[in-house]
Amino acid sequence: MRNNFKHQHQRPKKSSLVVGRKAIIEAMQTGKQLERIYMQTTVHGEVIDEIKKLAEKNLVPINKVPVEKLNNFNVSNHEGCVALISKIQYQDLQDVISFIVDKGEMPLFLILDGITDIRNIGGIARSAFCFGVNAIIIPDKGVGALNEDAITTSAGALEQIAVCRVNSLMKAVDDLHLNGIKVYASEMTAEKNISDIDFASPAAIIMGSEDKGIYPALMKICDEQFKIPMKGDFESLNVSVATGIILYEAIKQRM
Repeated sequence: MRNNFKHQHQRPKKSSLVVGRKAIIEAMQTGKQLERIYMQTTVHGEVIDEIKKLAEKNLVPINKVPVEKLNNFNVSNHEGCVALISKIQYQDLQDVISFIVDKGEMPLFLILDGITDIRNIGGIARSAFCFGVNAIIIPDKGVGALNEDAITTSAGALEQIAVCRVNSLMKAVDDLHLNGIKVYASEMTAEKNISDIDFASPAAIIMGSEDKGIYPALMKICDEQFKIPMKGDFESLNVSVATGIILYEAIKQRM
């Protein structure tokens, strides 16, 4: 029997929102971690400029939205700005690397490039936690919000695994290289198979979106590319499923 249902996005609880321009500025100045800021497309002025500067400094994405979107939060006096408090405590990438090395563990990182579907992100996080990934690295822009839906889909894994939000995946790859961690890209047209890659050494794996793949400039600075061999003539695997297969290979090699 097949269950037919529609995935519903729940309205965030008011307690998880920061409403109004000054409140958002104060939240960022006092170190409160924000998932993202929803800003009305027509707002401008000095206070808005200050919000944008603080958001850039704190790696908080800004979504430009129509006023109807803000009104949908069912809050009054939003002044064209509503922020969502992060349920994830983002970690500094170098701090995580140093912590792992100091513990004597073999680093394993997962980099998400352009993956916007929160159900995929939740599924990926679940696999990452189960297969021993130390941290997930995401960009501050171009990735799905790690909101309650994503956390629910991950079965809570997103609250258990370290997440590093960076303003540049290119720089993140450079930082990984400086720490002796090789970076591998999953690419369906690659010559090497997944089993040809040495995941037993310090490694990071980049997963791209199903429609656009990995950003070309990011692909160029990877150490190697690999593919998952498939028997059927089909376009590609779902990115969450592909991630699970790759991480299984990694843990198999490490065991």
